[in-house]
Order: sequence, then structure tokens, then C-alpha cells
Amino acid sequence: MIWPMGPPATEPIGLQLTRTAKVISRAFDDTLGRVGGSLPMWLVLISLKAARHGAQRELAAAVGVEGPTLTHHLNRMEAAGLVTRTRDPDNRRVHQVELTEAGEATFQRLLGAVTTFDQQLRAGFDKKELDTISSVLLRLRANAAGPPARSRTVDRRR
Repeated sequence: MIWPMGPPATEPIGLQLTRTAKVISRAFDDTLGRVGGSLPMWLVLISLKAARHGAQRELAAAVGVEGPTLTHHLNRMEAAGLVTRTRDPDNRRVHQVELTEAGEATFQRLLGAVTTFDQQLRAGFDKKELDTISSVLLRLRANAAGPPARSRTVDRRR
């Protein structure tokens, strides 16, 4: 892209955020990989552990992937003995996913690595700074989503 007056004086915040996210994402993936995990595995395990999502379709939405992608991950996790899938007796199209004992142990192992990584990221920040970071990231997500839908004021005098 060519800027009419040259590059901007400061790097756009979206680019700064993207670069930072990539560095952190790679480091997080490496952290999980060192203890035999992966980001998709962690997302599935944490969703199951939180007991929010047992149906495969709900789990896919929670993990942020399409059904076929989740099926691929679940196939590997089931082959490794981390999860089981059973058909819902009331609706045979629905598969319930549950952690096994090995899945629970893997969750605990990954949780230790995730906790250590989170502590590494928080190093050197005080509580107020961490609160500010959370607030800024929340606002950036909201800004990226676009302006909120304006509610229409109804003139009830007519």
C-alpha cells in the first residue's frame, strides 16, 4: 500500500496489536507443545472441564471452529484416550463429548503450563496496569466490531 504522504508517523495500533498477538500466540503454542499439547486440545479440554459444552456442536462454537475441524481434533483426542464421544439417546445426531481420566490428567498438565505462561506475561505489571490492559483490550474488541446499533427513539406523541 502506498500512502499519499509516506508511511504514518506511528505504527497503526491494529498492526502493533497483530504483531504482539502473533508473538504471544507462537509462544503459547510452544509452551503447550513442550508439555504435549496444542491450542485446539487446550480449548477443547478447558471447555469440557468448565462443563459448559458437552454437545459436539456447542463445543465447536465454544472453541471457535467449524464442525468438521472439531471432528478432526476430537478424532485425535479420542484415539489418544483423552475424550469419549457418545450419541445422545434422545437425539442420535447429537454427540456428547466427555473427558476421560487421561483427559483430566492432560488438562492438569496443560493447566500448569498455561498458568506458568500467564505468570510470565504478567511479569512486571502491577494490578492497576493489568486492569488497564484488560480494559483497553475490551475496548479495542468493541471498536473492531464496529459502532453499536443505534436504538431508534420512538416519538410516542404521534
